Amino acid sequence: IMAVKILKVYNTDEDIYEEIIGEVQEEVPEAWPENKELKIIGKRIPRINAPEIVTGEAKYAYDIIIPGMLVGKILRSPYPHANIKNIDTSKAEKLKGVKAVITYKNTSNVRIGRDPIFNTTVKYEGEEIAAVAAVDENTALDALDLIKVEYEELPFVVDPEEAMKPNAPKIHPQGNIVRGRPSVYSRGNIEKGFNEADIVIEETFRTPVVHHSQAEVHISVAKWEEDYLTVWDTTQGVFRIQSSLANIFHLPVNKVRVICHYMGGAFGCKLSIRRHTVYAVLLAKITGRPVKIALSRKDDYLAGGNRPSSIQQIKAGIKKDGTLTALYQKTVGAVGAYPGSAGVTTPLRTLYKCPNVKTEEYSVYVNAGQSCAHRAPGHVQGTFALDQMIDILAEKTGIDPLELRKKNYIDRDQQSNLPYTSKYLLEAYDAGAKEIGWERRNKIPGSGQGRYKRGIGMATQIWWGGGRPPAFVNVKINSDGTVNVLSGAQDIGTGTTTIVAQCVAEELGIKLKDVKVTIGDSEVCPYGPTSGGSVTAPSMCPAARAAARDAKNKLLEVASVILKSNGKPLDIKDGRIFLKNNPEKSITIKDVIGRSRVGMILGSGAREDNPEGYAVNTFGAHFAEVEVDTWTGKIKIVKYVAAHDIGRVINMLTAVNQIQGGIIQGLGFTLSEERIINKNVGRMENPDMCNYLLPLAGDTPEIVSIIVSKPDNLLSHTGNKGLGEPPMIPVLATIANAFYNATGVRIKVLPMTPEKVLMALKKI
Repeated sequence: IMAVKILKVYNTDEDIYEEIIGEVQEEVPEAWPENKELKIIGKRIPRINAPEIVTGEAKYAYDIIIPGMLVGKILRSPYPHANIKNIDTSKAEKLKGVKAVITYKNTSNVRIGRDPIFNTTVKYEGEEIAAVAAVDENTALDALDLIKVEYEELPFVVDPEEAMKPNAPKIHPQGNIVRGRPSVYSRGNIEKGFNEADIVIEETFRTPVVHHSQAEVHISVAKWEEDYLTVWDTTQGVFRIQSSLANIFHLPVNKVRVICHYMGGAFGCKLSIRRHTVYAVLLAKITGRPVKIALSRKDDYLAGGNRPSSIQQIKAGIKKDGTLTALYQKTVGAVGAYPGSAGVTTPLRTLYKCPNVKTEEYSVYVNAGQSCAHRAPGHVQGTFALDQMIDILAEKTGIDPLELRKKNYIDRDQQSNLPYTSKYLLEAYDAGAKEIGWERRNKIPGSGQGRYKRGIGMATQIWWGGGRPPAFVNVKINSDGTVNVLSGAQDIGTGTTTIVAQCVAEELGIKLKDVKVTIGDSEVCPYGPTSGGSVTAPSMCPAARAAARDAKNKLLEVASVILKSNGKPLDIKDGRIFLKNNPEKSITIKDVIGRSRVGMILGSGAREDNPEGYAVNTFGAHFAEVEVDTWTGKIKIVKYVAAHDIGRVINMLTAVNQIQGGIIQGLGFTLSEERIINKNVGRMENPDMCNYLLPLAGDTPEIVSIIVSKPDNLLSHTGNKGLGEPPMIPVLATIANAFYNATGVRIKVLPMTPEKVLMALKKI
């Protein structure tokens, strides 16, 4: 049964609650039993589309080739801040093979929201100035060289602290602080809390801007057929792109089709529409031919999005017995030249029990590429500072860091005062500590002897991960007993296609090989949420199971007539429908549909609403043993343990993949990755994978993954939560705390490069 309900969705950009009308599942199946009682759910299942991916049969946006297709390229600003006084495209337009050139001069009527698609004042190196469409890539690049731009260079600022000064160059007329004010949160009485403390500590931590560095760059292919638009886009949400394009080009939604069957990674940078997609559509409209625009790797680094930087000042008050009395955090983060959020304080506000809390967050404009969501936005940076602070407080009070975390454990969300639907953090602490051998850590940090020093550290994780409506799935049982599943959510590399198939196969009692899942097509798939924020699995699995249950009920109703069950209950196993009290009396699914002449059985399902009166979060505890070479400054991760509370595991293999991937990505952020901008000229010095240092296979340690949770049946009838973001969140703090335990020296500025290590050890 479906129902239209009012859903409350928190909009963090506008700091308001929006009321949204959506369709949700009102009558839901009973919860599944424990995984050990299930046939497919919870098992280690290889991805059902892996053969297509590894053999090259899978079609990504770059693989789309259409007869007559043109190549689009974008001219970008070489300056961090400048007025464009004039653009001369005449030579480019005359070049043989060039079919169209667009600039601010001929696109003034096309806007993304209220913003023009080209600005006459460019605010960062890499901002778009013009775009061309030509018969091949070389011609398009030659055309860019022929475009003459007259610039008036302007003062610029790339450091957020400098940008906040009164005399700093203004990037926007209203000033360099987003919304002109900080975002402030408080509860209790912060001054009272500090007065009650026996110990008060203040520290400052810094994290750099880092990039997504996903395998697949941003790509769009656009094709018009009269007034019907088809776009192949590397996106995390085909429906979001469809809606955006319909608004920009004033089209009915049913005249816009967006397709993304396969995607080569995103981590948040492909959540929303970007200018290159609009350029491809516009150039295709002008030329009457399909147009493909694929960003170069340099373009991606300059303009494809990034995780904002952070400067975090934390003041903490604690009693001698380990009771936290007050936490204050002031943060400053660079969001680039256009609006974004550099908020990082949610972990401090929610993770450890503390009655008196205040946070102030400043998101600051600088002359650099715009920030966007990046795997657990804010939580990664915030946990780096918070969980180092917890270790510092543990040392000051003489309490073991693990015991201090347990001392300040809380089973309610401190912002809403609601209980959690489930929380197994204590179990994660115990399991992770046992696996790493917590008792082996240095009682006196840095007390080891010799060139190589070892230490053990830990940190804690909190994230949302609860899923939400609206999310829909359709199931079709064919005449031969095979099943087609339609889902609008994206598989961004996490295995969504496989877990949706698992839910359907488990519910229908059929083999996984008999299920085919189609995703990422706005025309043929029912609506699915944009895949990000760890909401995909907990949103789509309940919808998939509900759709399968709907189809199953219809199938059993037909079978009951054929089997003359006289009201006796039926069930399905291995593709056969049978009487529960007489399994010998059975019929295949294929024969039911064939004998009934219905042709097929159709089922539909939606994600039910989240339970009222509860908070939904995921939790985890990470532990690491590191070895520090005090001669070279190199940090080696000897062993890494990740214990997570994520509700029911749908697929143990892909769950472990997610944990491993998040940890490896976190290692890069901790040890090597950072955007380097030359402050004298405002240009990025490492916009490529040779100089932007990503972790390599040889940097990967032994990783032990532990799932401590049980199905969260209060949340949904599938009981699963999201696991995309959680594994990355605690990595930075875990390694930093382990480094301190090894050396007795604390590094509060990332990345922890050999140079920084040697400077901290005063070796250089």
